Amino acid sequence: MNDERKFTTWEEAVVWLRNQPDQHQLVLDAFYDDPLIAAAERYFQSTEWQAIAALLAGRSGAALDVGAGRGIASYALARSGFAVTALEPDSSAIVGAAAIRDLATQAQLPIRVVEEFSERLPFDDSAFDVVFARAVLHHTSDLDGACREMFRVLRPGGILIAAREHVISKEADLPQFLAHHPLHHLYGGEHAFLLDRYTGALTVAGFSAIDTLRPLQSPINLFPYTLDTLRAAVVAKLTRTIPAGPLWRAALAPRSVFVSLLSIAGRFDNRPGRLYSFVCRKA
Repeated sequence: MNDERKFTTWEEAVVWLRNQPDQHQLVLDAFYDDPLIAAAERYFQSTEWQAIAALLAGRSGAALDVGAGRGIASYALARSGFAVTALEPDSSAIVGAAAIRDLATQAQLPIRVVEEFSERLPFDDSAFDVVFARAVLHHTSDLDGACREMFRVLRPGGILIAAREHVISKEADLPQFLAHHPLHHLYGGEHAFLLDRYTGALTVAGFSAIDTLRPLQSPINLFPYTLDTLRAAVVAKLTRTIPAGPLWRAALAPRSVFVSLLSIAGRFDNRPGRLYSFVCRKA
């Protein structure tokens, strides 16, 4: 892949990426493949969404999908029974608002599309029971303003899930993260903040309780890995070092053992751009 290649729109970048045979898995992992309704259904069935659905269990009503992109999360929210508003500033028929409208029509789901940015939500106070933002906060031009707006439009008792946010340990790590990001060189727009920067912005916005899900703690942050595929990858790596595959598989077979090891490993995870998610409640 040509690291110097740049595009003027995200749509152009995605179209180019989809035409690269060696990037097929990346396209699938990012849900950029067509038909869109099949990609959206695959997201709905993913371990990531199953973990999110568990956090939303018992909730209903109106949901706002901020930075909705192609609408895969809007689709999942609607499939889960919510009346969905998808906020997406890009009008694109491939990666933006027009794509979401077409998806909603095909799937016959209650998804309303609004073309606007997360820093200025065109909705009344307390308009939504759920606000969902997948990989959105690290793209914002005004993190504090975006968090305030999400808090404002959420009803008391409501929940914000900010999923899959890139975190760095120190500002000096940002160039390294951007240099190794698989998509940043195509169009730009990627970023990462310190963990305290996210939690601070959410706290100042007014959220009364913030649960922080660490990179190896939740399937939300593991995707496209699942626990099973990650365990297989770990076994393969260990076997390359010490060729005792059956022993490694047996040792890591119990789910509780592997989850405990991930929890320990997570404390030492300092990868630039590692993924965190935040579950925030409005009192």
